[in-house]
Amino acid sequence: MDARAIFEAIKDLEPFARQKSLDRYVGSDAPLRLEVERLLEEFDAQPLSIEQLQTGESASTSLNPTAVEDEYETLAQGTDSQTVLLAGRYKLLAPIGEGGMGAVWLAEQKEPIKRRVAIKLIKAGMDSAQVLARFDAERQALALMDHPNIARVFDGGLTPERRPFFVMELVKGTPITEYSDRNSLSIRERLTLFTQVCEAIQHAHQKGIIHRDLKPSNILVAEIDGNRAVKVIDFGLAKAMHGAHTLTDLTMNTVQGVVVGTPLYMA
Repeated sequence: MDARAIFEAIKDLEPFARQKSLDRYVGSDAPLRLEVERLLEEFDAQPLSIEQLQTGESASTSLNPTAVEDEYETLAQGTDSQTVLLAGRYKLLAPIGEGGMGAVWLAEQKEPIKRRVAIKLIKAGMDSAQVLARFDAERQALALMDHPNIARVFDGGLTPERRPFFVMELVKGTPITEYSDRNSLSIRERLTLFTQVCEAIQHAHQKGIIHRDLKPSNILVAEIDGNRAVKVIDFGLAKAMHGAHTLTDLTMNTVQGVVVGTPLYMA
């Protein structure tokens, strides 16, 4: 098969399945691998369509972690599926979200404690210097913060293919607007949630970090011990303010003329 045929066969696969298929198709043919990876990188970096910009949609998709867990448990019964372990202690279970540069997986931590976590990792073919810088900046931003309304980061490392990943708190929540409408919240109840959002963002600003992509899908509401709790997620476009912590060793200046964020929710 030529590079284009291999690309068409694997471009829509999840990251680990894509990498495994790529290895099988190209073997030790380095020039062929490079050409397929180039096509994959171009595919993953496709700009938003006009329709997406008009509706404020981004390239990311997000699933309900609770629903994914339930579906995984159903499918896992009586099966002996291949296990993917990261760092020898994180078992990947199912994808729960995907963006332009990375994918988020539901995973099970095996040690030193057993728990469900979320793992974000770079997509195959997306390991350019700029993408790696943004990925590392998000990990550093989360590590700097310690607030009940911001998703926590627990760990990080490299996959067997040398792609970086980091381990986060698994947030079983619903976008704030969807949650508010579904539960017919009053104005006072909605403002109570909004106050939690403000407190989380204030904490980030006190740490010198600007989120830069606040929108309902990045503000989840979870019910913990009978109480509603906001969790701000996805600091993938975060930026350190002047004089604050350095989020990455690589240059992270916004390029003039490049739109960063989601148009519908931008100031």
